Amino acid sequence: MQDPNADTQWNDQLRRFNIIDPKEEIKTEEERLEISRAEQLDKKTLDELDELEDEDDERVLQEYRRKRLLELQEKASRSRFGEVIEISAVDYVKEVNEAGTDIWVVLYLYKSGVPICSLISDHLRSLALKYPQTKFVKSISTVCIPNYPDKNLPTIFIYNNGELKHSLIGPFAFGGMNCRFEHLEYKLYEFGAIETNEKLEKPTDLKTYGVNDAADEFLRSSIRQSMKNGSDDDDD
Repeated sequence: MQDPNADTQWNDQLRRFNIIDPKEEIKTEEERLEISRAEQLDKKTLDELDELEDEDDERVLQEYRRKRLLELQEKASRSRFGEVIEISAVDYVKEVNEAGTDIWVVLYLYKSGVPICSLISDHLRSLALKYPQTKFVKSISTVCIPNYPDKNLPTIFIYNNGELKHSLIGPFAFGGMNCRFEHLEYKLYEFGAIETNEKLEKPTDLKTYGVNDAADEFLRSSIRQSMKNGSDDDDD
């Protein structure tokens, strides 16, 4: 059988019509060493690169050091949040629309004294700590949007590059008081608002409701709870 890498006119014709693969480019020993060296340098930390300055070409090492610094600066800039920031309507444009390129912003509207708003607030504080690359902001609903109806609370608006991408409006969108941290985390993950190192699995008890289904489930749950409370009173 003829060697497909051989320099022959026949092989040239076969390559021309894509019958055999293009001839592999044979790298010199010097090129192979340079590639290997580059791969090794890519894995070095800044301190390790500093230690090599006396041993290798300073210009090459400085370039790798500059590259690594840029990578670290980018990572640090994307991890600068870590808390839920209180804003007003005046702050909206700066904190939400002008948050920065490719920054995900979670805007939470709430009111004090509403049990489910307190529950979601707790979850968001934990999420802000866990995902500092995402910007979490909150505002009393009527401070941010005058006359915003209480029936729509809690509300979450999710923005990216200044545009509204997703929303969760009203208690049914969250699953009511049954909403766990993992439920809200998965919803934000599904929307793309949080970055994870690995795929998040959907919680087995997370339900996705239409408005009518959610209202029906909420009513049934309330009736069951009322019946339970009545039974407890009878026992007393």
